[in-house]
Amino acid sequence: MQLLTLGINHQTAPLALRERVAFVPDEVSSVIARLRDRLSDRDAGHVTEAAIVSTCNRTELYVAAEKPEAAGDALAQFIATTKQVDAGELRKVSYVLPQGNAVRHAFRVASGLDSMVLGEPQILGQMKQAERLARDAGGMGLLLNHLFQRTFAVAKEVRSTTEIGAQSVSMAAASVRVAERIFGSLADSHILFVGAGEMIELCAAHFAARQPKSITVANRTEDRAHALAGRLHGHAIGLSELPSSMHKYDIVVSCTASTLPIIGLGMVERAIKARRHRPMFIVDLAVPRDVEPEVARLGDVYVYTVDDLGRIVQSGTEARQAAVAQAEAIIETRVRDFETWLRGRDAVPVIQGLRTRADDLRSHELERARRRLAAGDDAEAVLEQLAHSLTNKFLHAPLSALHEAAGDDEAARARLMATLARFYSHSSSDH
Repeated sequence: MQLLTLGINHQTAPLALRERVAFVPDEVSSVIARLRDRLSDRDAGHVTEAAIVSTCNRTELYVAAEKPEAAGDALAQFIATTKQVDAGELRKVSYVLPQGNAVRHAFRVASGLDSMVLGEPQILGQMKQAERLARDAGGMGLLLNHLFQRTFAVAKEVRSTTEIGAQSVSMAAASVRVAERIFGSLADSHILFVGAGEMIELCAAHFAARQPKSITVANRTEDRAHALAGRLHGHAIGLSELPSSMHKYDIVVSCTASTLPIIGLGMVERAIKARRHRPMFIVDLAVPRDVEPEVARLGDVYVYTVDDLGRIVQSGTEARQAAVAQAEAIIETRVRDFETWLRGRDAVPVIQGLRTRADDLRSHELERARRRLAAGDDAEAVLEQLAHSLTNKFLHAPLSALHEAAGDDEAARARLMATLARFYSHSSSDH
């Protein structure tokens, strides 16, 4: 079995495609079950383990497969079919990373080196959630379990020994920065947060620090809306109230798990008309998007998506480049450690086969010795014959390999001879 990663991210695919192939947590379990079922035969790569990492910046499938080449094609076709996108279009923007490259990629992602916001910490929590979902779905096995546990350890090491997260400019901070460019001071602003998840809480904390005139939280689950609004000294409304109240807000920040837009063109058009064309700033942090793309074409409305904000935060990464080099060095060391572990796993079937063969030889010769003893043969002679037979049979394979190597090139023969000499010198020194 080998590791394989197939995915798209903010560097390879536009937001319009990323949102079409995103997986919400509620569907991950059933998708993993279907994936393992449909890709279980050898022609599809014989996939036995699977996990899905899906965020606003990426959708990635991590799998263990017997035939990684076949699995790469099968995974792309599976995503295309599941999400009803063109397979050819998907392949053009996706990356397929086998074994060591898959390990390196996972380490870099969790450490924040592959994020739109360099060093951002949220991705580690998102990968931990992906691991939990895959485990609950039965998608975790020996390889993926070891990969994710080592990934979490590497991310912790990178963040604790480098300055990769120092002076990180988050999406939330960038949102506030853009809002202040549009409105100046936010002291007179009325702000609406749509959703009540981690990203909204982070944004709300940044905006609340500017002491706006009012804060409102709208969420599908009103209890969560009231809880967040209470912490922000604001008030809560239901999503059903959005169409009639949208015009009240200068700034709208939305990030929900909805698979369809919840802020439509007509809703915003009516809001702008009621506002008498006073500007409105809308931040859409959701993937798939919460705001219909056509809203951005309206006058007096400033719509920023995760990609728009990403371009802003990337401009402030120069100060962390030294930390990046240090983080990359740590990751390369840990990738080599992981590859050593993988090579050890590759040797397991060979070791098991050698042990089985040795046990068979031992059992066969021991049975012969017992028969001779039962027949009254001299015990000393029986033991001598037992030792002689076992020695000959254990030496048969390496001696045959040496004879067969006579026709090989000198370098290969010399390596074989050195290996056998080292092995038997070690063996003799143990006694």
